Amino acid sequence: MSRGSSAGYDRHITIFSPQGKLYQVEYAFKAVRNANITSIGVRGKDCVIVVTQKKVADKLIVPSSVSHMFKITPTIGCVSTGLIADAKNQIMRARQEAAEFKYKNGYNVPVGYLAKRIADICQVYTQHAYMRPLGVVPIFCGIDFEGKEAIPQLYKVDPAGFFVGYKAIAAGHKEQEANNLLEKKIKANSEMSYDQAMQAAILTLQTVLGSDVKPNDIEVGVVTVDEPKFRILSEEEVDKRLSIISDRD
Repeated sequence: MSRGSSAGYDRHITIFSPQGKLYQVEYAFKAVRNANITSIGVRGKDCVIVVTQKKVADKLIVPSSVSHMFKITPTIGCVSTGLIADAKNQIMRARQEAAEFKYKNGYNVPVGYLAKRIADICQVYTQHAYMRPLGVVPIFCGIDFEGKEAIPQLYKVDPAGFFVGYKAIAAGHKEQEANNLLEKKIKANSEMSYDQAMQAAILTLQTVLGSDVKPNDIEVGVVTVDEPKFRILSEEEVDKRLSIISDRD
């Protein structure tokens, strides 16, 4: 960044620049993009699919110990894009919030409420000089039950504390290109089936990466109305899905 009128304003998180910016918060967004991971979430009419890249930095690392997908409760999943250490801290807090909600209220936390709580905490991190924003963008997915009605939910929370529900969303390194593709897919079909949502998510990731992906290159998490427990697909299941998609092409 050029050291002109903005000099000094990027050193303190609580001070606005003359342009009305909080540079440390903007750098947190940059840290998410610099992680070189792209994640996709697609909400279907009866399911939510989340897909993210899986990069093992060293051949000595056990691949199964590297993951950006986490289970918050048995029915709520999260894919975290950005700094993995920050992500694990945030996941631990999300699990704590979910457990406290169930203890106090006697029923499982709704996905939207959990996203709101995490967003509120992220927002507080932008107000105090002794804190820093977390360089991570979590995407929460799950099925909310209102009476007999089952509603798939997909929420994204950013480091500034903004959260909102989506039909489809991307986060990370190539999020803008992915969002443009997802917009076209949702415009063509906003009520996707499980298979269509799965294909849309994986194809979008393949397109923005510019190459076909292998089963050990991606992680896929699913939650459906029929099976509301969040589940991460095995490499064999991912391979089967990739084969179906390549056959259709």
